[in-house]
Amino acid sequence: MPPKKATTAAAKRKQPSSPIKKSVKDSKPAAKRGRPAKATTATKATKATKATTAKVTKDAKPAAKPRGRPPGNAAKKAAPKAAAKPSSKRKASDDVDGSPAPKKAKKEPAASRKIAPLKKPAAAKKAVVPKPPKVLPHINDPPTQVLDVYVFGENSAGELGIGTGTEQEVSNVKRPRLNRRLAADVVGVVQIAAGGMHCVALTHDNKLLTWGVNDQGALGRTTEKANADADDSDDEDLVLNASEAEPREVDLSHFPAGTKFSHVVAADSTSFVVTTTGLVYGWGTFRGNDGLLGFRPDGPKTQSTPVLIPELKDITTLSAGTNHILALNTKGKVFAWGAGEQNQLARKIISRNVTQSLMPRECGLSRKKILTIGCGDYHSFAADDKGTVFAWGLNGFAQCGTESDQDDTSPTISKPTIIEGLQGEAIKQIVGGAHHSIAVTTDGKVLVWGSCQNNQSGVDLSTLPDDAIYKEENGRVRYISKPTVVPGIDGVAVAAGPDNGAAITSDGKVYTWGFNANYQTGQGPVADIPVATVVDNTAVRGKKLVSVGLGGQFGVLGGIPAKAEE
Repeated sequence: MPPKKATTAAAKRKQPSSPIKKSVKDSKPAAKRGRPAKATTATKATKATKATTAKVTKDAKPAAKPRGRPPGNAAKKAAPKAAAKPSSKRKASDDVDGSPAPKKAKKEPAASRKIAPLKKPAAAKKAVVPKPPKVLPHINDPPTQVLDVYVFGENSAGELGIGTGTEQEVSNVKRPRLNRRLAADVVGVVQIAAGGMHCVALTHDNKLLTWGVNDQGALGRTTEKANADADDSDDEDLVLNASEAEPREVDLSHFPAGTKFSHVVAADSTSFVVTTTGLVYGWGTFRGNDGLLGFRPDGPKTQSTPVLIPELKDITTLSAGTNHILALNTKGKVFAWGAGEQNQLARKIISRNVTQSLMPRECGLSRKKILTIGCGDYHSFAADDKGTVFAWGLNGFAQCGTESDQDDTSPTISKPTIIEGLQGEAIKQIVGGAHHSIAVTTDGKVLVWGSCQNNQSGVDLSTLPDDAIYKEENGRVRYISKPTVVPGIDGVAVAAGPDNGAAITSDGKVYTWGFNANYQTGQGPVADIPVATVVDNTAVRGKKLVSVGLGGQFGVLGGIPAKAEE
């Protein structure tokens, strides 16, 4: 028996490294504990042919290496586990002779590998609390007095807002007439702005109403096309579009929820509104010397609905010319934008980059604190806290309040220049027409200067001294070169059309003067009105008028309703 045991051990040493050897090694503890049959079987397996060995190699699964000797019955239970499960597939990496491919390095147990610390999940980070939306300051208070609205003048494009229902409604209006579509007890208008051929109104309940020509988006809303059958009509006065000739609301969904408006202005083909928080929205388009200029440098040529003017903050007042706008903020700074070919923006406009004029930029008054701004058609004004009044822009008829250079075909003033004739005057309001200007002081004086060829001055020219006027060679007065007082008027508000003017007095009357071919003075079918004359007819007689606006060829008045006066 001993020799047989030695033979078995020798056979084990000669056994090639293979899963069979591992199986025999793992079975050794069991053989020593009285299980010779298992050891004998393993010994015989070493003498088998290579084919048999290959089969065993393929099918046998090495038993897990025991940690120490299993005590007692544990060894008996471990032995069956040492028997490998037959593998149904041969690995592609095994040699053709049955030998296994070189073993790959064993992976470290998971417990012994270094595990990188996990990053904190995003949710574990400190929660970022979103900042509440910035609350804008309250800067402007809207008017509260509801008004009756009276209209007069040209109505060929529905600019009076009286509708299209009857022939009387579509005809021109020679004297002021109450617009029943804007009745104070039904609509409650608190402010109106007259543009070239359209109007914008603000109501007591924060609505925006527009009417008139909408060819270039000046109404800020969609309007239907006029009746196609009307194109064959010989009477142009009857060709009116109801959606333009009637006051209708601008869709407030274009503004942030809760937006409140303080006042509106209107130019030739643009409209603007200021909010109570000092923001500015607008729509329409500007025109330059060469035609359509656009509304924003990076926007469409025509802005048909309201859009924010992002460069403007803390705005208190706007003023509108024909194709330019001035804005004043709480710090007394003045901004200008629109068409600038006549230097009405107080900055140089380069022709190759002309659309940059559509971006609001501060005027050259940075060291001044401006209290009042105003616009003529092609010129601009600003009055500071020291009583100094500045003007710039077109000055062919001394409308900027300084002597004009008549040798220049298009004389302009390129930067804000002091109006010497207004030194010491406390200016309350200042406006201008195409070539003339009007101002009212805090003590009620109404002052005029500029062109007077169409009676725009409202004063008797024969009473003026020679040093205050400029005459042509035939002796006709061309313009008033110095601000001149309009006699007999205690004014509180003024307005200017292209060639006419108006003033509201402290006792609620309105005086008008100037060109009257289309009844734009409200004085009826008469020739031009050379001197300021009170408007008196059954519609406004006895009414307290508090506001006036003059458009291209029409006018609007705001009066306190009789019930409110009581």
